Amino acid sequence: MTAPADPAVAALRELGSQLDRTLADLAEARRRVDQLERLRTGGLSWHEIVTQEERPLVVEAVTRALDDLGSAGGRFRREEARALQREQVSITRIGKLFGVSRQRVSAILHEPPRAPRSDGGVNAGR
Repeated sequence: MTAPADPAVAALRELGSQLDRTLADLAEARRRVDQLERLRTGGLSWHEIVTQEERPLVVEAVTRALDDLGSAGGRFRREEARALQREQVSITRIGKLFGVSRQRVSAILHEPPRAPRSDGGVNAGR
């Protein structure tokens, strides 16, 4: 007999997958930072560099990677808080475990559930 579905485990798995994507995205961003530095120290102006830079710009890629990771982390935190609440852990105790106020825990618990991104963390046009 299989265990019932655990939304916190699903969110944890999604977080792990997003971590893998974020690490890959950040490694690529690091490579691009080195490339930009070589171009600048090689004598190109910032205008020349930015107009020639691959899209998305490196700062856009970093921002998106971190935003995606933050979203996945938030989903896991929400599902973990809900799982703790189902286990009869008080909101005050959850707040202590998470290092936030009980009011913040209450807000987390009342956030509507959001489905994981179906695009694997990649939006069209990136």
